[in-house]
Amino acid sequence: MKRVFWLALGLGAGAAGVVISARFAKKQAKSVPAAVAREARGGIVELTKLFNESIAEGKRAMAEKEHELRSDNR
Repeated sequence: MKRVFWLALGLGAGAAGVVISARFAKKQAKSVPAAVAREARGGIVELTKLFNESIAEGKRAMAEKEHELRSDNR
């Protein structure tokens, strides 16, 4: 039960951080020239790709470890 609580807390904090960051970025983008905004948007897209790859790698490692642990118990 503790794990579920901390998982939910972490997901909630992460989601809140994303929402706050997105709102801040939109507000700042309105006051920045278009060329700089395009460059920043490209950086955010790249960061999003890296984040998604990191999550996928974590899930893969987790599944691999779970498979390893389950096969050791047999």
